[in-house]
Amino acid sequence: MSQRLRLMLFLSTFFFVISTNVSAAEEPTREQILEQRMEFYIKYSNDTLPWYYLAAVDQFERNIEQVRNDIPKREGILAIQFADDFWTGILNPKKDDTNLKSIGFFNGNGVDGNNDGIADRQNDDDVMYTLAEYLSVHGTDEKGFKHALKEYYKVDDTVNQIITNAKIYEKFKTLNLDKRAFPLSINHDYSYRSTWGASRGWGGRRMHEGTDLFASYGVPVKSATYGLVEVMGWNEFGGWRIGIRDNNNTYHYYAHLSSYEKGIKLGDIVEPGTVVGYVGSSGYGKKGTSGKFPPHLHYGMYKYNGRNEWAFDPFPSLRLWEQVEKGTKKI
Repeated sequence: MSQRLRLMLFLSTFFFVISTNVSAAEEPTREQILEQRMEFYIKYSNDTLPWYYLAAVDQFERNIEQVRNDIPKREGILAIQFADDFWTGILNPKKDDTNLKSIGFFNGNGVDGNNDGIADRQNDDDVMYTLAEYLSVHGTDEKGFKHALKEYYKVDDTVNQIITNAKIYEKFKTLNLDKRAFPLSINHDYSYRSTWGASRGWGGRRMHEGTDLFASYGVPVKSATYGLVEVMGWNEFGGWRIGIRDNNNTYHYYAHLSSYEKGIKLGDIVEPGTVVGYVGSSGYGKKGTSGKFPPHLHYGMYKYNGRNEWAFDPFPSLRLWEQVEKGTKKI
């Protein structure tokens, strides 16, 4: 090999390594990403339009983008993607229109947030300013917020999910809500294994949509996530159960409880580790039925994608949260 060729190979390798290291160094951290998002929410909020309304819509859009194949991933800090008719106007023949005059003529909603003279759906400032203007027109109390969401999304479950997001952000005043907790106290004896998809016979043939965690009566049951208490009360399958919805479009289902934690009620906002009830063996019958099976917690997770909600296996998440809580794994 000639000296010149060796030099060229060396330089190519050197610049490849350098460029790779620079790219890795420039990759923003999770904290930096959240800071960038918050800057946009604060920038376009005001005394009557709180930042957590803007954050709630953006988070919902981000959640459905992650689980829907029909929604392309949006490049940028924000995830909000407005429909053509909303942005440019229903009768506007140019669906990618960015001209403010023609958008206004056709009663479109797209506006210019960064003062460059156009309304560009690929520009984060234009997107956030458009959202803020739309919400402000409908009124910025919770009633007006709900009305605006229903007019745009048309689906009550979507409206409820976004309202939940807003309430969670309002309560904790941060976007950094990644912390999770194992739903049973690790200081008590318990056992569990993957039981996803196992057959169940009581009440008709059905599959098991969750994981059973066996423990003694009265072992504390904790919220695994930040969320809003959406459901409480008796269910003939789940007995005394509680349902908590988080800001990731996930519904967490805790069933067969012996009782609830005193003071826990519908509409409460909880955080990971909040005790919500206690292990029991309730269910499989009329209200108050108990003892038809060994005491355990049935834990289920359900994802909402803006159209429907489906169960998915919680076992991998449980294993991770358990390991983190025991200090054997870092995330």
